[in-house]
Amino acid sequence: MPNRVAFVTGASRGIGRAIALRLSRSGHDIVIASPEVENNESVAGEIRSAGGKAMTLDFNLTSLDSIKQGVAAALEEAGRIDVLVNNAGITKDALAVRMKPEDWQLVLQINLTGAFQTTQQVLPGMMRERWGRIINVASVVGQMGNAGQANYVTSKAGIIGLTKSLAQELASRSITANAVAPGFIETDMTAKLSQEVRDRMMATVPLKRFGQPEDVANAVNFLASDDAAYITGHVVNINGGMYM
Repeated sequence: MPNRVAFVTGASRGIGRAIALRLSRSGHDIVIASPEVENNESVAGEIRSAGGKAMTLDFNLTSLDSIKQGVAAALEEAGRIDVLVNNAGITKDALAVRMKPEDWQLVLQINLTGAFQTTQQVLPGMMRERWGRIINVASVVGQMGNAGQANYVTSKAGIIGLTKSLAQELASRSITANAVAPGFIETDMTAKLSQEVRDRMMATVPLKRFGQPEDVANAVNFLASDDAAYITGHVVNINGGMYM
């Protein structure tokens, strides 16, 4: 039987890169979909050097045409998409009273609308196969809110709602839809925060350490597996206990 194919958005670095590498180690062929072309090739090189199979896509979530063309290219080369990980996300932080309309729109487009549009493109194939895994990367702030991030929080809360709706719609085809909600994970995005902010965040984490991208990747790998066949519509919190 051929390997299952996993399509991972935002897989060029951070959590997405860790997810791509972890799924490859468990036997998936990987589609690395992000606009960061050089980083895509770097991740693909890591996978290939370890004996895995990977293809890369210059994938722009602000463009429905790019999404359609990218998924079509992946289907043409790989034959099918069994696992979709909607991981790509950006921040454009500001207090709500000062948030620019374009910053609201861009974050919602990439983090939420783009995830929905990508899902729409992969669903016909999964429904034909009567098997699939949709795994959406949400965030702890989508559950608890966060000052200065109204756009990002809204996008991640929306991802949770989308996940639950998809789970109900797709269950009859043996397609599961779940989300992971990371807390404070050590990535490029969090590396920019001041020590004061980091200390304040650490004080809210009972496990007294920040998470690693691999902590998220391991949960995604489980949800993508046959072992998770009876789990759908669920949000897995990966936050060291900062929100329960």
